Amino acid sequence: MKHFFTIGLLILSNTFMTLAWYGHLKFAEWKWFSKLGLFSIILISWGIAFFEYVLQVPANKIGFKENGGPFTLVQLKVIQEVITLVVFTVFTLIAFKNETIKTNHIIGFIFLILAVYFIFKK
Repeated sequence: MKHFFTIGLLILSNTFMTLAWYGHLKFAEWKWFSKLGLFSIILISWGIAFFEYVLQVPANKIGFKENGGPFTLVQLKVIQEVITLVVFTVFTLIAFKNETIKTNHIIGFIFLILAVYFIFKK
């Protein structure tokens, strides 16, 4: 059960992270948002990123093997990176219609999946 809870928290955390890091690029299309200065955008992004940390820290604490969780530290990091890539890809395809996934991207994703395989291999 801790497997699913950890991964669920990581997915939610990375959703907020993606919004904090890249959302402002899409939000700039909104009239009121486009008038904001860089410092205001940074503060808004920090506000969104707060929720990333609220979810990321418990995910790592619950999921870490030395705290009774199912994953080693390296496994947690690799899971997080793959989730980040998946969430980012979905966000990009939904929010930025001019972005496309190309063959080299798919090849890179395959290598990341292979990385997960090798990290988890006993």
